[in-house]
Amino acid sequence: MTYKDTARDRFDRVEPDLQGLSRWMYEHPEVAFEEHETSARMAELLAANGLEVEYPAFGLDTAFAARVGSEGPEVIICAEMDALPEVGHACGHNVIGTAAMGAGIALAPIADELGVRITVLGTPAEEHLGGKVDLIQAGAFEGATAAMMIHPSTKDIVDPAFLAVKHIDVEFRGKSSHASGAPDLGINALDAAVQAYVNVSTLRQQLEDSDRVHGIITYGGAAPNIIPAVTTMAWYVRATTDDRLAEIYPRVVSCFEAAAIATGCSFEVRQSGHEYADLRSAPVLVDLYAENSAALGRRMYRLSELPPETSGSTDMGNVSHVVPSIHPMLDLHCYPTVNHQPEFAAHTTTADGDAAIRDGALAMAWTIIDLAEGDRWSDL
Repeated sequence: MTYKDTARDRFDRVEPDLQGLSRWMYEHPEVAFEEHETSARMAELLAANGLEVEYPAFGLDTAFAARVGSEGPEVIICAEMDALPEVGHACGHNVIGTAAMGAGIALAPIADELGVRITVLGTPAEEHLGGKVDLIQAGAFEGATAAMMIHPSTKDIVDPAFLAVKHIDVEFRGKSSHASGAPDLGINALDAAVQAYVNVSTLRQQLEDSDRVHGIITYGGAAPNIIPAVTTMAWYVRATTDDRLAEIYPRVVSCFEAAAIATGCSFEVRQSGHEYADLRSAPVLVDLYAENSAALGRRMYRLSELPPETSGSTDMGNVSHVVPSIHPMLDLHCYPTVNHQPEFAAHTTTADGDAAIRDGALAMAWTIIDLAEGDRWSDL
């Protein structure tokens, strides 16, 4: 029996538990840094299957590190777990987390024979705030040789593009007054927010096709008959590279400044969480993963084979800047239902979601086996 056969047999035994956990996560979504019960259940299942679990880990209450293997290069498999507000696991982190666990558990019986150390790293708060950046700063990836994860999507892409992003909160301050009786004595902060939105919409005409700027008004006032003294907005500014993000970000801030000047308000811009870097896929990992996925019956496309498109952002981009990484996207075959729609969350619990857990877990496990058996570490 080959190492890949052993890994598949071990995965087969735990697959029902992983499917059950994925469904439980779907039914009990927990948002960024509130994944207390989710992370506890994940850590418990990993410990029950032979991994040594540190929980909590690296100074984050909902992070964990489940390890197996006593020596050799370390490969980190990232297990995301947080959900989105209102739409739950509409980005499929229940699939991501359980696939990562499946890969680690599949490798547990053979890690020492392969001479490799496996860490299934529970990474909270990907959807907002950037838990992986906190983990990088805490040393979680220090000395690692490779890192990987998978992500459900509407295409099978082994080397997807992800944008760099800044998450920012904007506050405008004016002066309240009676909106009908004394409007001349007020300074309307809602006008500033509306003008800011229009300014950004105008700016978009002069941005590159791959740039993305989008936002919402998070507070617009207390009552129609009170001129709002304070309004708040939340914005994401995205670009294909860190350098491009640094280029367009000041232009976006100028939109807010212009709105403040036009309305007589003051304004403040605050970064929310960490800045996410663009994703860099390691070529050797890309090749090995694609080969192993094809062997499992899932053909992966290269980004160069598909029409140009942009995607979202991920703090796995930051990881890819410090350790060779991959972040393949696995098709749930549900288009035009797409990520961040509640219907996508529901689809993670179907046979397509289960297949993504299985295919992702085994392709990652087999990729790590190929790295070890072929001694490909220096090629990364």
